[in-house]
Amino acid sequence: MDEADREAIAEAVRRAEARTAGEIVVVIERAASSYRNVPVVMALSLSLFVPWPLLSLTALSAQRIFMLQLFCAAGLLAALLWYGRGGRFVPGFVKRPRAHEAALREFTARGLTRTKGRTGVLLYVALQERYAEILADTAIDGLVDQETWRDIIEPLLVAAREERLTEGLIAAVDAVGAVLAQHVPPVPGDVDELPNKVILL
Repeated sequence: MDEADREAIAEAVRRAEARTAGEIVVVIERAASSYRNVPVVMALSLSLFVPWPLLSLTALSAQRIFMLQLFCAAGLLAALLWYGRGGRFVPGFVKRPRAHEAALREFTARGLTRTKGRTGVLLYVALQERYAEILADTAIDGLVDQETWRDIIEPLLVAAREERLTEGLIAAVDAVGAVLAQHVPPVPGDVDELPNKVILL
């Protein structure tokens, strides 16, 4: 994402916030987690199967079988760490909760809980996980059902898969702005409390 893309998204945020008292923050993270523990667990689990064929098919001593098991575990770990870069072997049921936890951390870290009217909304994208989520503070959360947010997220994920992330984010920000304008219209003296720029992690 180049400077022009980031500025186009920031402009979409400014445009959306002009119609509402809400605050929108866009965070794009390359990866929600490193998943370093997953290859370790996989390598150790697979190495547990090494002794069984050796015990039944060979006359090797227990000590030699144990050493072979250690070598296999080390080899599997090295292969999984190298080939599994980017969370390739990490199942979706592990990635989704990690990405959700990362979104919750960013929601707090970016000051969305400290806006005057508690009207902050986070649009979070984790690229490696192919995950996106909208989180809203208390003044918005009770007014907007999750189905509305899902209807905004699904086209964004399609655009990301088609390598149109900037276009998808601009459309998502516009849609979030429309929802906020409906529930929390602008108020006199409202100020822009949070930065409009895209946060890249």
